[in-house]
Amino acid sequence: MSGGKSGAGDTAGGASGVMGAAAGMRIGELARRAGTTVKAVRYYESLGLVTPSRRPNGYRSYDAADLRLVREIRALKRLGIPAERTRPFLDCLTAGRSHAECPASLAGYREAIDELAVRIEELTARKALLVAQLEEAARPLPKENPAMDDHLTLPADLPVPPDDGAADHLPGARMPSLALPDTADGTVRLDGLGLDGLGLGPGRTVIYVYPLTGRPGTDLPEGWNSIPGARGCTVESCGFRDHFEDLREAGAERVYGLSSQDTGYQREVVERLRLPFPMLSDPGFALAGALGLPTFEAAGKRLYKRLTLIVRAGVVEHVFYPVFPPGEHAGRVLEWLRERPLPVA
Repeated sequence: MSGGKSGAGDTAGGASGVMGAAAGMRIGELARRAGTTVKAVRYYESLGLVTPSRRPNGYRSYDAADLRLVREIRALKRLGIPAERTRPFLDCLTAGRSHAECPASLAGYREAIDELAVRIEELTARKALLVAQLEEAARPLPKENPAMDDHLTLPADLPVPPDDGAADHLPGARMPSLALPDTADGTVRLDGLGLDGLGLGPGRTVIYVYPLTGRPGTDLPEGWNSIPGARGCTVESCGFRDHFEDLREAGAERVYGLSSQDTGYQREVVERLRLPFPMLSDPGFALAGALGLPTFEAAGKRLYKRLTLIVRAGVVEHVFYPVFPPGEHAGRVLEWLRERPLPVA
């Protein structure tokens, strides 16, 4: 936009009621009428969003069209859209069209909504971590808890899972168009992980897939310890919990655990282990069917084999498979992320 004065269409940004504004305003009067500051108006000018005319004495002169533009910028700013990204909206206003008629304006709204959703998720995760630390300080766990120790202490002779090649096809695979329920009472679109409004991957998502998290007082499937790669889901989740902030700093925008247990089962795990990230439920093995993830059977139940996906821009960038020992796995994922930092945007 070159800052032209043509076009008078009102928009949802609240730019109505300015047609009667006097022409030839000075910058101070424009700022007052628009409810902003002289400094802000000059900044908008530096971005090329507002281009006043000049009086013979060299002073800036603004008219009703300029006032509409500044008010539109202010209204969009209140919606969380910075001045630097208001040009499509202002072009639409100058052309006398509504935002519904301007695809670029609609795209700007969608981009702002997507960014807000990511921010909400980040704040939710931070809140969960703060709540966990508060509860730890206010109500420390007993020093001895045999029921918890059953799942946090692994036998020394667990069998090592072999690399059977069941995950060799996954690197480079595009995430399927699936929405799985999470423990935050929402759903997660898997094909949207690691994407921003421009279709670029600004960060990475870590999804660790595991078979079954044990519960205190509940027996694990018969022969569980003898199945390679089966035991250790609780210690693996605790590892991702303890390394969560480090993973975020290393470029993991999101962390999820995923298993075939239902959401209620997963929610109990999140609360009991005080996980600062949500868990995903896939009882129908939809992801296994879409990506060909390996599974196995134990005690008549189908379960996921343990592996971890690193997703960027909706594509599987890397796979950890097999995973062993599970208690050290989060640290290895962190090491991988640190060795492969993403370029700064």
